[in-house]
Amino acid sequence: MTEPVKSKRITVTVDGTEYTRTVEARTLLVRFIREELDHTGTHFGCDTGHCGSCSVLVDGKVVKSCMMLAIQADQAQITTVQGLAFQDGSLDPIQQAFSDHHAVQCGFCTPGMLMATEYLLSQNPHPTEEEIRRGIKGNLCRCTGYVNIVRAIQALGAQEEVIS
Repeated sequence: MTEPVKSKRITVTVDGTEYTRTVEARTLLVRFIREELDHTGTHFGCDTGHCGSCSVLVDGKVVKSCMMLAIQADQAQITTVQGLAFQDGSLDPIQQAFSDHHAVQCGFCTPGMLMATEYLLSQNPHPTEEEIRRGIKGNLCRCTGYVNIVRAIQALGAQEEVIS
């Protein structure tokens, strides 16, 4: 009988920087990102995949990082909300649109909403309201009622140039 894997050495690229670490096999990706790499912009919310505040992009696809083990991300390209802003600290167009359209209140859901929006617009640069609502449905917001979030994404979709 073989011993279960207790830890594994992984290499991931997070927000453009490569990291190699040894992690316990049961470490959640959200915990690895926040606690090991200190990328605390990714929020840890429900721990059950319901709220979406921990959403990141893994190899270009939106993933709830509380539902993925860090070892599953070995060799992956990961983008967190901290990877959206430009090197000079200026806001990404998605972040700016959320600010301009007052799509942020308490801010807890915002990182996940931004990442879901990034993914949505990468797949569909000019989504309809229904497509927007479907695209962000895995992210819960208790404060805004989604109206301003949808407006911010609609404004991005109305722009001539594809975002990102």
